[in-house]
Amino acid sequence: MTKEPLQYLRGFRNEFHSEDPRCPGSLPTKQNSPQRCPYGLYPEQLSGTSFTSPRETNSRSWFYRIRPSVLHTPFKKLPLGNLSTNWEIFEPNPNQLKWDPFDIPCVGDKKVDFVQGLNTVCGAGDPKDRHGIAIHMYLCNASMEDKCFYNSDGDFLIVPQQGKLWITTEFGKMIVEPNEICVLQQGMKFSVELKGPTRGYILEVYDNHFVLPPLGPIGANGLANPRGFLTPVAWFEDREVCNYTVINKFQGRLFAACQHHSPFDVVAWHGNYVPYKYNLSDFMVINTVSFDHADPSIFTVLTCPSTKPGVAIADFVIFPPRWSTAENTFRPPYFHRNCMSEFMGLIYGAYEAKEDALQPGGATLHNTMTPHGPDSNCFEKASNAQLVPEKVGEETMAFMFESCLSITVSDWASKTSQKLDVSYPKCWQNLKKMFSPELMSLKSSINGEAYTPFYQSPTHAENNDLGSSDKSSLQVND
Repeated sequence: MTKEPLQYLRGFRNEFHSEDPRCPGSLPTKQNSPQRCPYGLYPEQLSGTSFTSPRETNSRSWFYRIRPSVLHTPFKKLPLGNLSTNWEIFEPNPNQLKWDPFDIPCVGDKKVDFVQGLNTVCGAGDPKDRHGIAIHMYLCNASMEDKCFYNSDGDFLIVPQQGKLWITTEFGKMIVEPNEICVLQQGMKFSVELKGPTRGYILEVYDNHFVLPPLGPIGANGLANPRGFLTPVAWFEDREVCNYTVINKFQGRLFAACQHHSPFDVVAWHGNYVPYKYNLSDFMVINTVSFDHADPSIFTVLTCPSTKPGVAIADFVIFPPRWSTAENTFRPPYFHRNCMSEFMGLIYGAYEAKEDALQPGGATLHNTMTPHGPDSNCFEKASNAQLVPEKVGEETMAFMFESCLSITVSDWASKTSQKLDVSYPKCWQNLKKMFSPELMSLKSSINGEAYTPFYQSPTHAENNDLGSSDKSSLQVND
């Protein structure tokens, strides 16, 4: 278990370079692949994009390692466990869905490491086509011993909910704990150590890599700033192992190969294709200071863009502590039918729109065009609240994975885990009919003037040629 404090490199998509201080001068200068590398190291490139991608999106890193990665036995298929990518075998379900906190194996139970504890909740698309997403829960109680993992299908965005992760990568080490996230991009080998029962969420994307969302009128600063992202510094071990297992997720299946050395033997590296972590408390919230509830897109930390401008394969959105000051406004999230799919999770605390429903370690899914919004208790409370400046979300961190894709739920999530709450839709059934034509004669709370229906306003009458019979049919009795 890593004990010493770790150092990191700051920035997002920077051109980094790092070498283990035990081997000064191990990073070649001026060229990537010299005829003979310092210390007898092997050069090896890891490409995150095609060679010919535009310079502004081109991603790659160069390793200088003790042995090349090709030194392993042939891969053999492993049991898939609770991982899924074949969505055609599952029944579609357009209902509002909620899961109670997923069970973590206890310390006294059978040992389950990070890879063995991967369970697919839902997803869409196909990794073979390099299009789609998957959402997983990791539920584990043991460290990976002489074992590493890498994903040929896409990137992992990991959201710890309970328990700290000590992650060793080819680039170095990092510690990731609840209220932090990390991204391990396609092809990067890593191993996870932990202590005790550990649980978290994973968003896997196949199409592209995560980037910071455009800021537009916000300007140069705000939301997740690049300096908040941390990348590990070079660290290596030269360790002979009788049987070291390398697990590869490839086209939705798991494969294992054997080698006789640790894969974390990279003495130096440089490039812009790196693993990274981010502390969610560093997010600089932008919010309304006048009226109306702004769209949740203002809380986007990272996005994986599609080929359509402004449309995301997946967004990672958070709902952090923040001040709410909107005047004459229903402040919680509004009722909504969305062309995007929304998967909600909770790291800690109580989510403002469903304080009694969503629990830490649980989740909700509101699929494409499925109605959702605040429950009846939240609506009643917010509709009658005194609208003073208020700090919302204190001691809470909720998040959302949002996707343009229509999501299918796995059998593990709908049946095997036994955590699906079939009573969830009842949280809206106490919403009451409040419509009353008599309210039309009340003073407007916005401008203090008598309310006038839009079809009776002078402006509307001047610009619309309604006949007398049409007008009479629209009258409302006081």
